[in-house]
Amino acid sequence: MAQSLRWSKNRRGVNRALGVLRLIGGTTYLSICVCMTLTYPAQNTLRRRRRKTRSHLVPIVVGAVLAFGAIAMIGYLLWPTWQSARAGDPDRIPVSVGGTLFNVDSHAFRRKVQKHSGPQERVDLSYLYPSLEATDVPRHVSVEAFDEAPQPIDRIFLSISAHHDAMSPETRLRTIYPRYSDQLMAPQDGLTTRPFRDATPYSNEDLFLGDEPVLVARCSRDGATPGMCLSERRIQGADLSFRFPRSWLAQWREVGEAMDTLTKQLAGRRG
Repeated sequence: MAQSLRWSKNRRGVNRALGVLRLIGGTTYLSICVCMTLTYPAQNTLRRRRRKTRSHLVPIVVGAVLAFGAIAMIGYLLWPTWQSARAGDPDRIPVSVGGTLFNVDSHAFRRKVQKHSGPQERVDLSYLYPSLEATDVPRHVSVEAFDEAPQPIDRIFLSISAHHDAMSPETRLRTIYPRYSDQLMAPQDGLTTRPFRDATPYSNEDLFLGDEPVLVARCSRDGATPGMCLSERRIQGADLSFRFPRSWLAQWREVGEAMDTLTKQLAGRRG
């Protein structure tokens, strides 16, 4: 009898324990189901957002690739104009004066403001003589050397300006200069001198004429400062004015050939 009562109590305890386990297991299963139910829509939303983001990135990436390709093509086509000139390379700037084109060495400009391509009213240039090399490096002279003696001029200066239908150098030589000059002096080494009279617009000047090569130069006389010569010639819409020391006339043929050479270099042969 006692054994039966003990077995009955044990059975009720086991049943209670099983009931507790079933309750705990059901609650856990329910919690898992609720969690899966809540997280599943969130996962779907996240996936849809990722798909939309990827679909938006595709045209952006494609556009960036096309733009980069276009920029690379433009850079390849324009690259030759972007190359900077290396030291020692010839570098000429096309300049239009009076509607006439001149190819000017970039180192020949005396004024930086004129150092650009395109139309200009006037350009001022200089070249070493007799090499006719264009250089923009000024010659440095010490104060002691300058005080001891005047420094010789080693450059030929050239100004190119639009003439705007003003009187040509040839017309001035034929009609104006004879009015104010004296008789021709005897030629010396093929160079003829014609002095201008005093009290005239060209007083204290002389006119020099040479044939081979052709040279026409109006020169001031030596005084407190060395005399300077002006030689002009016209090319289409522009006048070329050369200036050089009067003392160079001792080699006037070389000076005339130098001016002819510079004219051909700047403007080329013209009919």
